[in-house]
Amino acid sequence: MEQKNENSTDFILLGLFNESPMHLFLFSMVVVIYTLAMAGNTAMVFLIWADARLHTPMYFLLSQLSFLDIFFTSVTVPKMIAGFLFGWTSISFVGCGAQMFFFMLLGAAECLLLALMSYDRYVAICNPLRYPSLMSRQTCLLMVATSWLGGSINASIQTALTLQFPYCGSRRIAHFFCEVPSLLRLACADTAAYERVLFVTGVVVLLVPIAFITTSYALILAAVLGMHSVEGRQKALATCSSHLTVVNLFYGPLVYTYMLPASYHSPGQDDVVSIFYTVLTPMLNPVIYSLRNKEVTGAMKKVIGKMCI
Repeated sequence: MEQKNENSTDFILLGLFNESPMHLFLFSMVVVIYTLAMAGNTAMVFLIWADARLHTPMYFLLSQLSFLDIFFTSVTVPKMIAGFLFGWTSISFVGCGAQMFFFMLLGAAECLLLALMSYDRYVAICNPLRYPSLMSRQTCLLMVATSWLGGSINASIQTALTLQFPYCGSRRIAHFFCEVPSLLRLACADTAAYERVLFVTGVVVLLVPIAFITTSYALILAAVLGMHSVEGRQKALATCSSHLTVVNLFYGPLVYTYMLPASYHSPGQDDVVSIFYTVLTPMLNPVIYSLRNKEVTGAMKKVIGKMCI
């Protein structure tokens, strides 16, 4: 259902679903996944805050990842749900710009934070004796601040450049939120130069962190293979595999959307891929880290035990 009497300067989000039975089922699944993402990440933040055993640099950074995921998925999904249920598909020019800004800010901040988390794992495994000094509280706070600052700069540049184009034709966005590639399709001007800028920012925000993560884990793998303790090797591989799984799930779809030329993907494909990094990955992050981490599962059992008592 499309909202009527929208302002002529408003955009219309066409959304993901229609009212067919299959789409109603898929919409229900997205709502369930979003609810699980919110509950899982909120629980992760609470567990890390409540259990003194989790007051370490790795878990502090993990709590910040969950904090980012809570807001990252909430920038887009509630609007999509409201649009489908109540027909509130219209979004103002300012609202579209705000949604785009916060999406780019939180997404870029998460990309940078995931890269910095790989440095934490590198120090823990390759330089364990220097870990307390290299990963001090000040260092952790600096990492988080760097992630937010980098995300803010990226979002400010991309939002300002995207909104300066004239949108004089159709204002119907073939997507469920205001994302840069979808909005550029409606611009009444040549966007080739900006698309090159978009590619460069993609290199900085996506490929450079990927290269940093790859280097960190190559060094970690070399150190793990040299370990004599089988138990230590298994623990290191379990911790690192959790992080690598999250990295692949988050970076892969983003590289597809922002690094490949527009001719290589359609709006329908963009919708499906966007679901991965806006809904699915934020839901999977706490599951991956908790199920494969004895400290987190132990803290969870402790809290559940107290609640039962």
